[in-house]
Amino acid sequence: MSSIKPSAHLAEVRYEIRGALTRRAREMEAAGLPIIKLNIGNPGRYGFSVPPHLREAIGAHLVDSEAYGHEQGLEEAREAIVDQQRARGAVGVEVERVFIGNGVSELIDISLRALLQPGDEVLLPSPDYPLWSAATILNDGNPRYYRCLAENGHLPDPDEIDALIGPRTRALVLINPNNPTGAVYPKALLERIVEVARRHGLLLLCDEIYDEILYDDTPFQPLAAVAGDHPCVSFGGLSKVHRACGYRVGWMSLSGDPQRTAAYRDALQLLAALRLCANVTAQWAVRPALLDAPTIGALTSPGGRLHEARRIVLESVAASPFLDVVAPGGAIYAFPRIRADALPQFDDTAFALRLLEDEGVLVVPGTSFNLAASRHLRLTLLPEPAQLAEVFVRMGRVLARMADEAQPAASAVA
Repeated sequence: MSSIKPSAHLAEVRYEIRGALTRRAREMEAAGLPIIKLNIGNPGRYGFSVPPHLREAIGAHLVDSEAYGHEQGLEEAREAIVDQQRARGAVGVEVERVFIGNGVSELIDISLRALLQPGDEVLLPSPDYPLWSAATILNDGNPRYYRCLAENGHLPDPDEIDALIGPRTRALVLINPNNPTGAVYPKALLERIVEVARRHGLLLLCDEIYDEILYDDTPFQPLAAVAGDHPCVSFGGLSKVHRACGYRVGWMSLSGDPQRTAAYRDALQLLAALRLCANVTAQWAVRPALLDAPTIGALTSPGGRLHEARRIVLESVAASPFLDVVAPGGAIYAFPRIRADALPQFDDTAFALRLLEDEGVLVVPGTSFNLAASRHLRLTLLPEPAQLAEVFVRMGRVLARMADEAQPAASAVA
């Protein structure tokens, strides 16, 4: 009897954030070995709590959550999202142009499924959050990557983006603040990118899930306000800013000229209806999350846990002869790089495996974020600062051993 073959699409899909290295870490844990995990951006796994008033809002509405809801989400939740987007300067956002999903992950898939024909291209950052690449491929599209180099502060070059656009290019994706680099895009850069999208008629898709996680007074500029009447989809949610990953509540708002996006909006509505609705229970937390006083600032301000974690990372990298890093302006990650002058021959995946096997530290190699020839590693800032300091001690030991091992090889070649 023949075996069941999976979709050929999956041969091109990767998600190493929970891939082979994570499986190996679980095997080591099962054998009784302790692992320090820096691979996921899941606040609840690191001792962060959802603000109590969000839990209370859900508890007060349990009895109201037992039936399917509107396919686009609870109206009061969508009204709160509209209020937020309008306050940020978005044009044309209405309740019927807002969609709530089971996390932004589901909505990324829906937004691309509603847009792409087989062979259409989507411009993505490199490095990217790999779900964007996967969703493009699974919806018969082709990713094309624009570089966000460390030498440029991990910011994209609008001229490079422009040069990549072809007759099949349909959309341009931005991740701001960025996962995995922590870069935050200044307004002047966004204005240039919007001008490119406007000239070529591209739909803008902006993943802004980390919009309020900012350090050292770095300003956040919402893309929709810069895009004005140009079609733009902005993504947000409860998982990061409000530390509620398990609630699985994300949203996307469609801004710009409603006439230009009417058919696309209807396609989004159809796809939303096909999956019936998002998790009703947790949607009651949206309104208090957006309209009540923010809670993330206590964590990102000097003395706050995320701010201190970031400080430890920056100080540890500065003290290392092997590492450099662009200081993250936002989000919950750092993306340090192993210096080529310290270790000319370097494989980020092999190093990540060795760090796990030798020192019990789990990180994600930069190649997992569709970054070719990567010398980078993504570290989450969520562990306690003291634990992050210990991680860099262990990382330094592995890098020093690798440098020592490289010396005989270099001498032999000489």
